[in-house]
Amino acid sequence: MLNPPNSLSLLRAPLALLFIIENTTIRFIVVLLAMLTDCIDGYLARRYRYTSRIGAVLDPLMDKFFVYVALTVLLFEGQIASWQVATMLTRDFALFLFMLYLGVTGTWRNLEFKAIRWGKVTTASQFIILSAIVLKIPFPSFLYYAFILFGCLAFLELIQYSKKLSSN
Repeated sequence: MLNPPNSLSLLRAPLALLFIIENTTIRFIVVLLAMLTDCIDGYLARRYRYTSRIGAVLDPLMDKFFVYVALTVLLFEGQIASWQVATMLTRDFALFLFMLYLGVTGTWRNLEFKAIRWGKVTTASQFIILSAIVLKIPFPSFLYYAFILFGCLAFLELIQYSKKLSSN
């Protein structure tokens, strides 16, 4: 179902492809537009009840696509190290572990796709760090380790959520 929030989510795919252009101004505008579309699509979905299962999957998928493309470009250009990319993707590793957990416990059937707090924090942080890298704003490298913490907290939040589902 193509509604306004899902359309905004889909916009992040061409924005990610524009990130390939090696121009600081374009890249910064692209990151800002990606952040803006992420905020607005969520607001519209909640405010006007455009929520759907497709939207619940599409929004984080487009976030990941954008971040993965941007990180890949920055990695190949030598603007970010592989260990920094790995820390920024810790939440996705936690999500993978959670899916394994659901498969092992057989509780995946009860899962309802919805955003989690630490997922939102991670995505916002990824966009902020991408902006800083694009603008060549120096920041302490220990900030990358915050993504490991976010990933662990996301995993714990998902486990807690799944236990609520199985107790209902």
